[in-house]
Amino acid sequence: MPWQVSSQVLINPIHAAVGRTGKVLFFAGSGNDSSQAAYDNSPNGVALWDPNSGTFSTPTIPRDSNGNPIDLFCAAHSFRANGQLFVAGGTLQYDPFYGIPDSFVFDFTANNGNGAWTKVASMYRGRWYPTVLTLGDGRIFSLSGLDINGGLDRNPEIFNSSTGWNIFTRQTSPFALYAHLILLSNGKLFYTGAQLGGNNGVSPRILTLPSKFGRAITEQPVSGLQDSDFGDQAASVLLPPAQDQKVMIIGGGGGTATNRVNIVNLNASTPTYAAAASLNYARKHHNAVLLPDRTVFVCNGSGRDEDISQSTLPAEIYNPATNTWTSVETPSVNGRVYHSVAVLLPDGKVVVAGGNPYRGSYENRIEIYSPGYISQTRPTITTAPTTTNYNRTITIQTSQATNIKWVHLIRPMATTHGLDTEQRLVDLPITSRTGSSLSVQITGNRNIAPPGYYMLFLVDNNNVPSVAKWIQLT
Repeated sequence: MPWQVSSQVLINPIHAAVGRTGKVLFFAGSGNDSSQAAYDNSPNGVALWDPNSGTFSTPTIPRDSNGNPIDLFCAAHSFRANGQLFVAGGTLQYDPFYGIPDSFVFDFTANNGNGAWTKVASMYRGRWYPTVLTLGDGRIFSLSGLDINGGLDRNPEIFNSSTGWNIFTRQTSPFALYAHLILLSNGKLFYTGAQLGGNNGVSPRILTLPSKFGRAITEQPVSGLQDSDFGDQAASVLLPPAQDQKVMIIGGGGGTATNRVNIVNLNASTPTYAAAASLNYARKHHNAVLLPDRTVFVCNGSGRDEDISQSTLPAEIYNPATNTWTSVETPSVNGRVYHSVAVLLPDGKVVVAGGNPYRGSYENRIEIYSPGYISQTRPTITTAPTTTNYNRTITIQTSQATNIKWVHLIRPMATTHGLDTEQRLVDLPITSRTGSSLSVQITGNRNIAPPGYYMLFLVDNNNVPSVAKWIQLT
């Protein structure tokens, strides 16, 4: 069966990230339940899952001055160059929600692979539902979120591992909570038009970061987005390969969902959104995952808000080469709406979890989807480097070298609320081959492939991918 229920997680898996160990970090903090703020009935709101064994460890997060774990509910995250997950923000209080300024890193390799949290320098501002993104130079950018008084913050910050946080003193437009940002090849940032809640009147736009924190961030609006007020809980992806600089926004809603799909070419002199083939099923609260065969897998969501009666939806796969959506198998678990997650594993399968239609009720079953290529004869990587530098040629050993169509890197996912600023597929052009080896070119552009760990895939002429090997780009 393409869908298989695998395990049960003991927390509401609102946040999910795939580490370079292959394990999946789920965390929730208080998990949309204010009575759990001290985690009396949950293992610190964290679960590190091993897909191979189905087992969990529960690494303890740092505690506040009262001895309670700091509440990471509705933080944001991206990966550092060393493979650690960087997490910023979270919940200070419920109803109304206020944000915290705390920041953390999670090391997947610490504690014999059971992981460990470490608190790092705090931000200048509290942030609840912020956006966090890794830049091409390895710094971490943070935008928006509700501050310690519940107001919308308009002063972004950047984290440097050597100097801590610096804040931009000039305000931006009022970017929405969990605004979807994507790093572009020129180092600029693109707000796709997707977010959590309304867009606050802010259209899709390109952001240029100034060299000094006292200067304003330049904003260049991008036109053409259809149903622009339906970006709530939409999905956004940088279509493969990343070098093409095409961004797709998928679905979303204002109450009812839309099946609208638009694509913008950010390499164009005047980037403008244009219509692409529509989803077969209108949906919001869904998740989009780049598959190693260079297609886009979409699952979860509902036709209206958190209405689980409208969430029995087949998954869909988009093929950029043909601009078509194909409906595939319907999950066996229904009700994956708000707070659902989906991430790609190194073997090419997709892990799906969560679903929190209302407080006090969440879906704890983890389900795994196996795309059609899983049952095919797959190419194999015999050996490959575990680390490489930019603008280098590397050699990969494989007995299927003469039948390989593509070689690429996929950055692991770190997702929540349908937002993932991390995932991208970077083409590695094949420069030469023998009967048993491939030479491929690593990009010299750090904005195309920010430093860090990637999954290295081979794809054969039948569009069947290998199982990935991990490689660090430094």
